[in-house]
Amino acid sequence: MPVRLLLDENLSEQLLPGLSACFPDSAHVRALGMGGAADSAVWEFARRGGFLLVTKDEDFVTLSVLRGAPPKVVWLNIGNSNNSDTLALLLQHAEAIEQFADHPDAGFLALAFELRSR
Repeated sequence: MPVRLLLDENLSEQLLPGLSACFPDSAHVRALGMGGAADSAVWEFARRGGFLLVTKDEDFVTLSVLRGAPPKVVWLNIGNSNNSDTLALLLQHAEAIEQFADHPDAGFLALAFELRSR
């Protein structure tokens, strides 16, 4: 079964078309009418829908530790990145995201940009 991502509202819904080849049937909380919803509501929606929750919000990492999976959380520790960089990061780590989804014990996956040496 393909991995489905649920993008939190701190990410752009414009990422979805670029993710569709690797992560079909992914969704964005605003497109589902959940803009401004409480974290607990987003968490429950992701859990019931079988989504991996993709967010820049550390609160979801805390929920992951406290409640356990599902849902699993992909935490993007990327600050105010533009859409093209965010999309590139997710696609670059598509295989790792799929492996994470299948891992029986992992609750969250942290992704960040690689530091470039000067």
